[in-house]
Amino acid sequence: MTNIYIWGISLLCIAGVIIRPFKWPEAVWAVAGAIALLLFRLITPQDGLNGVARGLDVYLFLTGMMLLAETAREERLFDWLAAHATQLARGSATRLFLLIYLVGIFVTTFLSNDATAVVLTPAVAAAMRAARVEKPLPYLLICAFIANAASFVLPISNPANLVIYGAQMPPLLQWVPRYCLPSLVAVGVTFFVLRRTQRTALRQPIQKDVPLLTLSMGGKWAALGIGVTAVLLLLVSAFGLQLGLPTAIAGVLTAAIVLVRGRRSPRAVLSGVSWSVLPLVAGLFVIVEALGKTGLTGLLSGLLQRGAAHSVARTAWGSGVGIALLSNVMNNLPSGLIAGSALQTAHVPELVKSAVLIGVDLGPNLSVTGSLATILWLVALRREGQTIGAWAFLRLGVLVMVPALLAALAALWI
Repeated sequence: MTNIYIWGISLLCIAGVIIRPFKWPEAVWAVAGAIALLLFRLITPQDGLNGVARGLDVYLFLTGMMLLAETAREERLFDWLAAHATQLARGSATRLFLLIYLVGIFVTTFLSNDATAVVLTPAVAAAMRAARVEKPLPYLLICAFIANAASFVLPISNPANLVIYGAQMPPLLQWVPRYCLPSLVAVGVTFFVLRRTQRTALRQPIQKDVPLLTLSMGGKWAALGIGVTAVLLLLVSAFGLQLGLPTAIAGVLTAAIVLVRGRRSPRAVLSGVSWSVLPLVAGLFVIVEALGKTGLTGLLSGLLQRGAAHSVARTAWGSGVGIALLSNVMNNLPSGLIAGSALQTAHVPELVKSAVLIGVDLGPNLSVTGSLATILWLVALRREGQTIGAWAFLRLGVLVMVPALLAALAALWI
C-alpha cells in the first residue's frame, strides 16, 4: 500500500505541475507533493533531504544562468542584439526565423538548453518588438523547440546528459562522433517541420529599418560574462567536472561587476530572477527519491538487461521512444534521473544508453512541461506577455517531435 500511495501522490503532483489548476505556479504543486510524502510518512525526513541534496548541481547551474540572463536584460543587451538581428533580416520574416534558429542552436550547444530558455527567449521577444511583429509566438516557439532538439550536441548542452551517464560520461572525442549525425538530423527535421507549420504566420510584415542602440558598458560586461561562461563550461565538461558551481560563480561575478561598475542596487536584478524554479526542481527531486523506494529502478534495470540480451536494436528503439513519452508524463528531469539510475546498474550496450539519452533530451518537445527548459521558457514567455495553451502546444509538438525523434533514433542506429 505504501508504494501505491507514493505513486498516487507523485502522479497527482506531476499532474498539478502540468495542468496548473487555479493557475497556481508549477512550484506550488511540486513542493506540495514533496510535503505530502513527508506528512504521510511515506518517506523519512532524511529521504527528503537526500532528494533535495541530489539537485544541488542543478540549483547552482540554474542560479548562475538566471543571474546572467537578468543582468543582460537589465543592461538592454537583448535589445541591442535584437536590433542587429532585425537589421540582418532586411525585412524578411523567413530570414529572421532562420537567424533566430541558428542562434538557438549555438546557445543550446555551448550554454545548455536551460540557457536557451532563460537567455534567448527575452532576446527574441525584444527582437519582435523592434521589428514590430504583430504575432511574435512563431519566433518564440523556436526557443522552446531548439532547446530540446539541440540538447545532445555536446555533454554540456543539457544537464540531463550528466544525469544519464553519471560518472560514466564519455570523453568529448567519443561523444561528438556518436551524437553528431543524430543531432544534425534532430535539428534539421525540427527546423523543417516547425517552419512548415508556421508558414502562414511568417507572411506577416516586419520592420526593415530598426534604429540601432548603443550598448552600455554594463551591457558589454554582461556579454563578456556570457561568453566566458560558455568557454568555462566547455573546459569544465572536458575535465568531467560538475557544471553547477562554475556557472553560479560566473553568474554572480558578472552581476556583481556590472552592478558595482554602474553603482546600482542589486534589487532590480534579484527581483527579476524567477526563483520559484528552484523549489520546483527540489520538489521533483524529492518525488524521484520516493519513487526510487518503490523498486522502480530495479524493475527498469531488469527490463533493459533482458531486452538487450534478446535484441539490442529493438531495446534501443523501444527504450528511446518509451522514455520520450514518459518524459512528457512526468517531466524529463525525474524520468532522466530514474533512467540514469537504471542504466548505471543494468550494464547495457552503448546503443541503448544513447537511445535513452536522445529520448530524454528530444522527447520533451511534445508537451509544455516535458522538460525543465520548456517550463523555464513558459515562465519567460509569461513575463513577455505571451501565452500558449497546453493543448495547442501538444498539437504542434506531435507534428514536430515525433518525426524528429524517429529520425534521430534511425541516425543513431545507422
